Amino acid sequence: MADKIGINNLDSEGLKYNFAAGAASCVISGEDGIIKEQDRLLPIANVGRIMKQILPPNAKISKEAKETMQECVSEFISFVTGEASDKCHKEKRKTVNGDDVCWALATLGFDNYAEQLKRYLHRYREQEGERVSQNRAIERSDRSLATRPF
Repeated sequence: MADKIGINNLDSEGLKYNFAAGAASCVISGEDGIIKEQDRLLPIANVGRIMKQILPPNAKISKEAKETMQECVSEFISFVTGEASDKCHKEKRKTVNGDDVCWALATLGFDNYAEQLKRYLHRYREQEGERVSQNRAIERSDRSLATRPF
C-alpha cells in the first residue's frame, strides 16, 4: 500500500478511497454516500484519555491537540491496516491477524513497534492458551461431577 499513496483505489466492496488527500479530507463513497467523520476517527475521549496517561496530573490538553492527535492516530491505523490488508489480499485471505499487522509495521519502517507488538502478541497468545486450557479443565470437571451418582 505504501506505493499506492496518491492513487484512487477500489476495495472489494466497491468503495472508493482517495489516499492522496490525507485523513482530513479522505473521500470514501459507495451506496451509502460519504462515511461520517465519527465513523472514520477514533473517539476523541479515548484519544484524550490515552494522551493524559503520559502527562503529569495537572497538565491540560487543548481541544486542538486532541483533534490533531485523533487525525494522526486514525490515519496511522488506516495506513498500517491497509498494508496488512494488501498482504492478506495477495495471499487470498480475508482475515487480517496480529502477525499481518506486525509485518505491515516492519514493512513500513516501524521495526521498533513491530518487535514490541510481536512480544505482546506472543504473551497474549500464551495467556489465551492458558485460559482456554483452564476452561476446558473446569468443563471436564463439571461434566464428571454431573454424571456421578449421589
